[in-house]
Amino acid sequence: MVAALAALQAAAVQAASPPPVAGRDGMVVSAQHLATEVGVDVLRKGGNAVDAAVAVGYALAVVYPQAGNIGGGGFMTVRLADGRTTFLDFREKAPIAATATMFQDAKGEVIPDLSTNSWKAVGVPGTVMGLERARVLYGTMSRAALMAPAIKLARDGFVLGQGDAAVMALEGERLGQDPAMARIFLPAGRLLTKGDRLAQRDLAATLSLISAKGPDAFYKGPIGAAIADASRAGGGLITPEDFARYEVRELKPIECDYRGYHVISAPPPSSGGVAICQALNILEGYDLSAMGFRSAAEVHVLAEALRRVYVDRNNKLGDPDFVANPVAQLLDRSYAARLRASIDPVRATPSSTLGPAAPAHEGRNTTHYSVLDAKGSAVSVTYTLNDWFGAHRVAGATGIVMNNEMDDFTAKVGAPNTYGLIQGANNAVAPGKTPLSSMSPTILTKDGKVALIIGSPGGSRIITITLQAILNMIDHGMDVQAAIDAPRIHMQWLPDVVYAEPFALSADTRALLEQRGHVVTEEAPWGIAEGIVTGSPTLQPATPATARVLSLGDQPLAGATMFGAHDARQQGGSAEPVR
Repeated sequence: MVAALAALQAAAVQAASPPPVAGRDGMVVSAQHLATEVGVDVLRKGGNAVDAAVAVGYALAVVYPQAGNIGGGGFMTVRLADGRTTFLDFREKAPIAATATMFQDAKGEVIPDLSTNSWKAVGVPGTVMGLERARVLYGTMSRAALMAPAIKLARDGFVLGQGDAAVMALEGERLGQDPAMARIFLPAGRLLTKGDRLAQRDLAATLSLISAKGPDAFYKGPIGAAIADASRAGGGLITPEDFARYEVRELKPIECDYRGYHVISAPPPSSGGVAICQALNILEGYDLSAMGFRSAAEVHVLAEALRRVYVDRNNKLGDPDFVANPVAQLLDRSYAARLRASIDPVRATPSSTLGPAAPAHEGRNTTHYSVLDAKGSAVSVTYTLNDWFGAHRVAGATGIVMNNEMDDFTAKVGAPNTYGLIQGANNAVAPGKTPLSSMSPTILTKDGKVALIIGSPGGSRIITITLQAILNMIDHGMDVQAAIDAPRIHMQWLPDVVYAEPFALSADTRALLEQRGHVVTEEAPWGIAEGIVTGSPTLQPATPATARVLSLGDQPLAGATMFGAHDARQQGGSAEPVR
């Protein structure tokens, strides 16, 4: 689905990228320009990166309703200017009444669409509590001040651009299957199009109540009660007790080093940080720069490393409250060396020879945003409804679009799923459990300072999108915009296929990979990465070749210290500095 949207919206990714956006007093990058502007305004008024991230999160719930949310959940990686790091897990949780077989029939077969298109698909949302926890612990501004822009956008509405309208066109009739959703997105019985105004007055009232009363209005008050009522009426499982029990986890990030850079990323229940660091540990044993970008040699070792990483990702990781995650083993450099030694330099390893097989599913339609303030505090946030518009259900008169995050659990060990991602019993449904995720909000530092903030939507491809942006900058010297826009490949162990975006591989390179035993399939572009780099447009010192971006409009920007990039695959988002 996201590939189809990207095909509608994408600029030609094989073309030269424009320069990244330059600034020096703060930067915000998100998938919707109005939300970006909200974050920039917070920084301009003296808020820090966490304040801006909270405001952007609420704004995206209004202006990017297909993935921005208060009816879903996500992750926030924080690196403060004083060097402290932390990670907030506000991912959705399974209701208390959930069971491991809830998506199977009496014969043990998976019931089609039940985990994606029903109230049973809805997990207990965490976004509201997560954003508030971040604000209280690390922000400086009031909740009312940070939520006011989102409330205004919901109450007064905003004019849809081409990117906004494209998503609605893609979803089509699904937006009308739920009466409460149809009232918002199909007023007068037709899909909204470019130039229409989308007003969400019910959502404005809900946000106003949260602003005035705090998370208790959501988790212990009328909002949670209304969601529980809608769930019960629709055959779902969520109850007021589920909301009352919800808690945000503050965890230690996953950290590793790669060619002089320190990587700070998402720990379990995300697989993202472990998988990225494990892949970097394997790949550090190869001279990717000498191999050349998208050469057969580079793609071969990248695919083989990913093949092994996803075996571990899919079978050894899960919610840390339910599963013992062998993180130390997976990140041990001697383990990476053993995996590297198992890679044949000229032949692909059949995926069937690696690890047990068990299925899982992860929606690709998430959103990411990156924030950097003038003092050097950095925030990387990925949050989600799972599929575009989640379960395609709005909770009564709350105006809240609900997630279908229960689909990220293993519906049945051993059964194939929509996207072909394979994982095991560690991710089986259980009451109060968080599903395994690939969301990878990541921050890189060097010499004690923030170097890069990066992340993307894309389901199981989030890991490879984020990883390749890092490799493109460190190993291939690209600036942040070129690194994000560069055509991507993806390998996730099963299915045993190397996926490639158009123009990612030349015909000669593809033929060489196929001679080595790789199965290569081309797909429409995927992912919408958002990145900020500091000091220089690249991760290298500025040179005459990179000086082209050291300007703001037509005027030279003396002392530019940060450079933002929004993925060319989607219209409507933006990177904007504080001016």
